[in-house]
Amino acid sequence: MRVITCLFTEHNLWFVLLAALMCVVGSMITIRLYRLVAGAHGTARLGWTFLAAVCAGSAVWATHFIAMLGYEPGVPVRLDSNLTIISGLIAIIGSGAALLIAGNTRMRALPALGGAVFGLTVAAMHFTGMFAYRVDGIVTWDMSYIAASIALATAFGAAALHVTPNWQGGWRGLVPPLLLVAAIVSLHFTGMAAFLVTPLEGIDVGADSPAFTAMAIAVAIAAFLILGTGVATYLIEARLREASEDQLRHMALHDPLTGLPNRTSFNARLDARLDGPCAHETAIAAIDLDRFKEVNDSWGHGAGDQVLTALAERLRKFDGARHFAARLGGDEFCVILKTSDVHELQQLVMGLEAEFTRPVQCGTLEAAVGASIGLAIYPRDGEDRDSLVRNADLAMYKAKADPLSSICFYDPALGEAVRESRALAADLRQAIEADELHLHYQVQTSIETGDIRGYEALLRWRHPERGDIPPSHFIPMAEANGLILPLGDWVLRRACMDAASWPKHLKVAGNLSAIQLPHMGLPQQIHQMLIEPDLPPARLEIELPETALIKDKAQSLHIMRQIKALGVSIALDDFGTGYSSLDTLRTFPFDKIKLDKSFTDELKTDPRSLAVVRAVLTLARSLEIPVLAEGIETIEQLELLRQEHCDEGQGFLLGRPESIEVVDRLGLRVDVHKAKPDAPAKAPARRA
Repeated sequence: MRVITCLFTEHNLWFVLLAALMCVVGSMITIRLYRLVAGAHGTARLGWTFLAAVCAGSAVWATHFIAMLGYEPGVPVRLDSNLTIISGLIAIIGSGAALLIAGNTRMRALPALGGAVFGLTVAAMHFTGMFAYRVDGIVTWDMSYIAASIALATAFGAAALHVTPNWQGGWRGLVPPLLLVAAIVSLHFTGMAAFLVTPLEGIDVGADSPAFTAMAIAVAIAAFLILGTGVATYLIEARLREASEDQLRHMALHDPLTGLPNRTSFNARLDARLDGPCAHETAIAAIDLDRFKEVNDSWGHGAGDQVLTALAERLRKFDGARHFAARLGGDEFCVILKTSDVHELQQLVMGLEAEFTRPVQCGTLEAAVGASIGLAIYPRDGEDRDSLVRNADLAMYKAKADPLSSICFYDPALGEAVRESRALAADLRQAIEADELHLHYQVQTSIETGDIRGYEALLRWRHPERGDIPPSHFIPMAEANGLILPLGDWVLRRACMDAASWPKHLKVAGNLSAIQLPHMGLPQQIHQMLIEPDLPPARLEIELPETALIKDKAQSLHIMRQIKALGVSIALDDFGTGYSSLDTLRTFPFDKIKLDKSFTDELKTDPRSLAVVRAVLTLARSLEIPVLAEGIETIEQLELLRQEHCDEGQGFLLGRPESIEVVDRLGLRVDVHKAKPDAPAKAPARRA
């Protein structure tokens, strides 16, 4: 009751309203800044704590000072300037300590503890300020009100900072500042109720004067300026944080090189499209550049980046208000087309193809990369995002494999072919693990004498359900499905084990693919394969296609030298079908050249093929490298090669690929003067 009487009968209510306004504004700003303190770390937390302490302390002190100036004790009043200043410092320093404690939210009790410290700070500031309030009268204190004021301030302060971290947004967000207001107001007016003044006789001049009014307004203005600084800083920080979040969000959803949306953004947009009312008017165009690797290899990655950026800008402008284009990675793009009409799609995709075919200027150079485009229509070609994109990719790969067309619509047969290929790849993996493959061997002889020099190991696979599957089918599949390394390892290991039982002068030749050669562990693997069956290194010959050497010549040369250091010989396979560069023969340490079957086939009918064979044989003799001609199928071919002094031969005329028993059956020599083919036949298109 005394508190209410003190508030309404002993205070100037205009001063009280001004103090209340200061208290409410200050409490709201303090809570906002406290949230920043709780969310910051390191020096940022200290910075925000300092700013919050200045604002909170100034608001508390100004509230107290203005309300105290509105107090009317009925006697003359003066203020001790030193204690008044000290009370303001107590408010700021104590608020800083309280917010620093409460800002550590890792322990659940610390926010409440910090709030309690804040309540004690308000009490310390209030009573220090009251000691600065000097009156010409007898002052007495009611200790029960003093205890009650401190208890209320501590309790409300602890509650305010305790609920702040979790009570945000809506009406719940108003509770923490209102609790803080309660802490300040209850302390002040309960504390003022404890302050009793008995005027001295003959003195009747009160504290209400124009000077106090001016002082109260000045203090309020100063406090509002300080609080305004806090608000401005908060708003600036919030805007910067929002801008930073926008930038991070943009970086997370866009490709850093081209600025196009990335895969994450594309997936989200397509999901939203398929869940919307216009899902039935949706198609996907999967795009892969055709000659981008050539640009990178010839002009460098800087030029490649320029090409990607320029093409991305064309995609962005391509009817961009209607369609959505994204870069999924590397040279892969994808476009969400907002139509399912086949005729309209054809027109759109032809326009897309034209954009990619048009040359791109890279400095003084021009690059025309082109693109393969695959289309899938919803829901005909896929009822969800994954299936739709997957089928568009299948159509794109079909377009890439078709030399006559760079645009392909998805066809269910494509999916069936992929499923069959994957099933066959799984069967091949099982065949490797279960040792269900086998090798055939084709003899290699001296063309002049018929002496058998060795055998080439050729991989064969008899599928339990599909029968014999040609190497031309399963070897590319092994390369595409990551099986070529274990497959090549199996072939060489088995060939070395078989050759260990042959006559000591016979060699065994095995093929390496372009994928196997770059592996640094290859020489060590070959060495281990020779040790296990105790096969002399000189009896193993590795056959390499020229395509295996051009990707990284330095790496290839380094590995080849390591293989030769083991004592293993190396042959250049299929010479004449690849680059056939003289630099290849000059740079790499080959022990043999294998002349491709295509030249042998036309020796009798094409004078140019005969001229090429003569030139190769002459070049090889000058380099002291023997030549083996592949694909000998007729006596005429054999005789021409003998006349041209070719060193070795291999083909159906001399011996077909057979199981390992062929080594014992043929013995040491083939009669090259009487050799005849068993029947007209063609050699397998692909060896392994």
